[in-house]
Amino acid sequence: MRTLKAVHSGADLESAISNCMGYKAEGQGFMVGVNINPVSGLPSGFPELLQYVLTHVEDKNVEGLLEGLLEAREDLQPLLSQSNDRLKDLLFLDIALDSTVRTVIERGYEELNDAGPEKIMYFIILVLENLALSWDNNEDLIYCLKGWNHALNMLKSKDDFWALYAKSVLDRTRLALATKAESYQRVLQPSAEYLGSLLGVDQWALNIFTEEIIRAGSAASLSSLLNRLDPVLRKTANLGSWQIISPVEAVGYVAVVDELLTVQNKSYERPTILIAKSVKGEEEIPDGTVAVLTPDMPDVLSHVSVRARNSKVCFATCFDPNILVDLQAKEGKRLHLKTTSADIVYREVKDGEVEVAGPIVVKEESSMPRLTLVRKQFAGRYAISSDEFTSELVGAKSRNISYLKGKVPSWVGIPTSVALPFGVFEKVLSEDCNQAVAEKLDTLKKKLKAGDSSTLGEIRKTVLELLPPSQLVEELRNKMISSGMPWPGDENEQRWEQAWTAIKKVWASKWNERAYFSTRKVKLDHDYLCMAVLVQEIINADYAFVIHTTNPSSGDSSEIYAEVVKGLGETLVGAYPGRALSFICKKTDLTSPKVLGYPSKPIGLFIRRSIIFRSDSNGEDLEGYAGAGLYDSVPMDEEEKVVLDYSSDPLIIDGSFQQSILSSIAKAGHAIEELYGSPQDIEGVVRDGKIYVVQTRPQM
Repeated sequence: MRTLKAVHSGADLESAISNCMGYKAEGQGFMVGVNINPVSGLPSGFPELLQYVLTHVEDKNVEGLLEGLLEAREDLQPLLSQSNDRLKDLLFLDIALDSTVRTVIERGYEELNDAGPEKIMYFIILVLENLALSWDNNEDLIYCLKGWNHALNMLKSKDDFWALYAKSVLDRTRLALATKAESYQRVLQPSAEYLGSLLGVDQWALNIFTEEIIRAGSAASLSSLLNRLDPVLRKTANLGSWQIISPVEAVGYVAVVDELLTVQNKSYERPTILIAKSVKGEEEIPDGTVAVLTPDMPDVLSHVSVRARNSKVCFATCFDPNILVDLQAKEGKRLHLKTTSADIVYREVKDGEVEVAGPIVVKEESSMPRLTLVRKQFAGRYAISSDEFTSELVGAKSRNISYLKGKVPSWVGIPTSVALPFGVFEKVLSEDCNQAVAEKLDTLKKKLKAGDSSTLGEIRKTVLELLPPSQLVEELRNKMISSGMPWPGDENEQRWEQAWTAIKKVWASKWNERAYFSTRKVKLDHDYLCMAVLVQEIINADYAFVIHTTNPSSGDSSEIYAEVVKGLGETLVGAYPGRALSFICKKTDLTSPKVLGYPSKPIGLFIRRSIIFRSDSNGEDLEGYAGAGLYDSVPMDEEEKVVLDYSSDPLIIDGSFQQSILSSIAKAGHAIEELYGSPQDIEGVVRDGKIYVVQTRPQM
């Protein structure tokens, strides 16, 4: 029977252990003489460890058993990557140990009912370690594991910020689980759909196939433990159930969508409160939307957050799944949302009830401000230095960075800049060598005007076919070298081609879907939109930051708000998952920054010494329109994506270093605000402790 059991349930723990340890059958008939030898090369003490697991597998107190199961799996790992004629038996043993972890954790839930956060966190660490042993590409899980260990040490040492830090690790762990679930969906579900259709399997069963695979593993147990701990952390860290990104009172009808991205170009006929499961950070707010509520965690200074505040749209993250379920259940109903700086109170508005929501103003199409652009002409120069920047030649981005040079404190660095001014793209397009490209673009733009927005991608590809006039190459080379910047062509011709491609990508971003539809919404003449290109040497950043010198969530002008990420700033302003480190600082006490949240972004971007080509259009920073961030800035070299380890990051674990860097960022923001005399939206980086500001614009 032992042999039959091993054949039919190879992953059964007792059978798997017996097959690896060896046994001899003492039965009758065909069972007589069955002899299974032990697997050779097992670690010292391994049989005793497995015997401990079998002895305690039914224990009610599961902590010691879990530790034994994990120790056994760790001992097995080296053998699984080596050639062995009994590898199948070793794999079955590892699978059985993994499966037992899940069942033991589920049995241990009762033990956690009255447990404090320390015990729950320790169980999370054990289950996370088990997952890391089961998954390939587990670097993110390893750093989550290190984060949990650091959070547990903070709790044991009674660090005041342990819960705030643990919440960031929890959010990152959830992101890791979601990412892995999505990868399983991509790999497994198509095969399940194909085979299921051939075998006549019910569609409902096919739909949940991958979900059930995930649910059967310890990832589901980890998710359950995170859900237990989350409200404890939020209460301890005084986080509440909401993060208010744009505090606006609103009345509207509830609509539930999976992704904000899928409805960003839609126009709702009646005031709509969107419950969006996914918000990445780069989307547009659909017309007719009065509120966007999401469980997702876009940065407070992401593009979609800025646009929500500019459009006076309520925007908030909901951390409480029960509240979210209740809101989703109210789909189609009319709600009144009332916001404070830290909470949202909502109630249903009955039919016929007149409800006025504070300062809400319904914008009729005729009352929308009419924005106009002035077509820029080629001024006879392909490249200019920063002391030649004027409003006729470049946009506000270039002019602002030029204005800062020599005016900010000496400890604030400003990168050297040159630019390809307005009109250069049009001039290049008119060259004889680009006649075929110009004709093709003209045809595509006519299709676009006729309403065929699918041509946008083809337009961008066509722009990349442009050839550079020799005069452009020579002028840009001279301006970069005379300004002290490296000329890419001095390395080799391929490096110049990389730079030229980056310039063309900036020009082509005029026809990004997001940018095109955004200009249409505010009735900007897209043909009049001109693109200068700001050229800067990239500072290989340790950290990047964005500052709003008036707190955007509360409107408090006495308070600076900033967000910081490790590496380059694209993970902050782009659609990269997770949260940045966020802090506030009173302008009356710039040496005392207060951390509001620790980072949960799993990825950082880093780059070698390089050049970046920044979009600088005449359609940005217009009064009443937030055009900033719609167009692309393109580095000459591709950034390297690095999985981040915050448990060894001095900005997180070294209090004095953190205070120094955050204070310096706040002081730089305050100095620039005083220089302009108005609230500023500032981007910059930190390298070897020095602050560099790469751009500033009015905070809208």
